[in-house]
Amino acid sequence: MPQADELERRRLGEQLRREREYLGFSQDEVADSLGITRPAVSLIESGQRKVEVLELKRLAALYGRSVAYLTGEESEPAAGEPVRALARLAKTLSPGDLNELQRFAEFLRTRGKSPKRGRERG
Repeated sequence: MPQADELERRRLGEQLRREREYLGFSQDEVADSLGITRPAVSLIESGQRKVEVLELKRLAALYGRSVAYLTGEESEPAAGEPVRALARLAKTLSPGDLNELQRFAEFLRTRGKSPKRGRERG
């Protein structure tokens, strides 16, 4: 059983690393949010350190996921996650880049409503 526990800890650590990287967080940012050291985050992500229940709950909240999703008990990500990830990334953009992002989002939203586009499919 210890071998199974080690494999599960590694799998969880890998999932936590993927989520952190997907959202663009550094290990330092995660460590600050959890109140632990950056090396502790690294050890968790490599499966060398157990994750406390409260830490896992905080990680789930930080990453916008359920604990069940992080542990592999649930396969679907939380609804709205792509929007939250985009909002986090948008915080780092300049005002000009934000304007371009908004214009592009408007383009994407309206392009599917074009009657000409609908006729092309038929």
